[in-house]
Amino acid sequence: MSKIYTKKGDQGHTQVYLEKTERLAKSDEILQVYGELDELNCHIGLLISLSKTPNPLLSSLQNQLFEVGFAISATSTLSEEDVQAIETEIDRLSQDIPEQRSFILPGGAVSASQSHICRAVCRRAERALVALSEKHQVPAVILQFINRLSDYFFVLARYENAVSGVKDVEKVSR
Repeated sequence: MSKIYTKKGDQGHTQVYLEKTERLAKSDEILQVYGELDELNCHIGLLISLSKTPNPLLSSLQNQLFEVGFAISATSTLSEEDVQAIETEIDRLSQDIPEQRSFILPGGAVSASQSHICRAVCRRAERALVALSEKHQVPAVILQFINRLSDYFFVLARYENAVSGVKDVEKVSR
């Protein structure tokens, strides 16, 4: 039986696979992005378990987030078609929700609230990716994908409220 721990990271460094294998400080911005993507993936897993309607795209997105990481470190198969698939799903879900006439606050059904958390974590991951792209090559499709993904989570939150019979939480004017 192999052990989960290697003790090689105990000094604050870990191995990543860039053009060549490198050991980086765990504080490196590449590892920061990996952490943001990992947290988002965990939140998507929770959203899957909370959602009242089957959503195969969410499972697919979990795998695609690994492709985002691969694009940073080595190779990725993420493509424009993956971005288009998110846009298509946004358009499909948008047909089943009321027109947005005010700012929407996070909340409503539990699954909608979790989708809002996914959106916020996704935006943080996007900011980390943009910062990383200023020093390392990050394919443009990765930035498009992660940007569209946060839009998807916003629309999905509204959809989850709609299918749960819960009104969106609108910002109240003062």
